[in-house]
Amino acid sequence: MKTDIILAGVGGQGILSIAAVLGAAALENDYFLKQAETHGMSQRGGAVVSHLRIADHPIASDLIPQGKADIILSVEPMESLRYLPFLHEKGYVVSNTTPFVNIPNYPDIDKLLEEISQQAYSVSIDADKTAREIGNGKASNMVMLGAASPFIDIPSDKIESGIRQIFQRKGEAVVELNLQAYHAGRNFSLAQ
Repeated sequence: MKTDIILAGVGGQGILSIAAVLGAAALENDYFLKQAETHGMSQRGGAVVSHLRIADHPIASDLIPQGKADIILSVEPMESLRYLPFLHEKGYVVSNTTPFVNIPNYPDIDKLLEEISQQAYSVSIDADKTAREIGNGKASNMVMLGAASPFIDIPSDKIESGIRQIFQRKGEAVVELNLQAYHAGRNFSLAQ
């Protein structure tokens, strides 16, 4: 078993929380884990990317080579396209459809979404809207994790356990909202 995931987005969208949840789930499953991240610009709404490698055998490098990512999980549509060179030919692009417009010349959203939909394997979800409907607008990252979960080689109950571990210090209500967000995203992908 091996899953190489590029997590992409903009500072403040919860990329590092997704990585922490998957890391906790991988360790609970006795998997090996390597991660490399860039988040120095996160205070200014800059790009954030994390390479996350999970396997049932030792992993030599924390960086995913171009053309080898099994999943690009992006909480921002433009960022999903930025990392397409890393995607394996049979890899999945799982992207939020809600843009984070942080530059004056942000590309046309319809063209971005069309490009994403032209990938051989893709799932696009309005994670922001889904999170608001659940009652936790900040949980769009967990909606995205749920949408990607059918393509990650970690049992769903282990990912749920990771959510509990990461959010438990914020109280049971926050844990439950994040689990609801995760399930909403997962159910969306499974229905596709």
